[in-house]
Amino acid sequence: MDETEFWELVDTTREDAEGDPEEQADLLVERLARLDPEAVLDFARHFESRYHRAYRWDLWGAAWVLLDGASDDAFDFFRCWLIGQGREVFEGALHDPDSLAGLLDDFDEEIDGDGEELGYAADEAYEQLTGIVAPDLDLPAGPVEPEGTPVDFEDDSRLAERYPRLWDRFRP
Repeated sequence: MDETEFWELVDTTREDAEGDPEEQADLLVERLARLDPEAVLDFARHFESRYHRAYRWDLWGAAWVLLDGASDDAFDFFRCWLIGQGREVFEGALHDPDSLAGLLDDFDEEIDGDGEELGYAADEAYEQLTGIVAPDLDLPAGPVEPEGTPVDFEDDSRLAERYPRLWDRFRP
């Protein structure tokens, strides 16, 4: 599976799930389970590499604004959700996290921002196909600390200054 096929699968499952991340995860498992095990592992590698790329302070700050706070776990699940939003939103957020204000149509913090199940979709599909746990993906270890300059999540004025579009749209 190449990068284009990865993003096509992400996009079609999101569209078919009408943006619901849990439904999207179920659809991903279902569609991945139709592929061969190596293609599922390829999908997992693509997902994992993007998950690590998104481990950045500036994205964590954007998640903090969107979710009105984001613990370590919440940020992990946010990164999975961000991948699930597709290539345009994901790459746009990496380029400029504040651009999420314009990249997201709607954002309901009750269902959006938490893509925990998306992070497990490839593992579940692989196990369905093979009856065994997915092997190690042989990827470099992810960063221990987020990349970039730390953000003071407790300082609303600094968050509003750093993420003006997100703040204006999601923290009125």
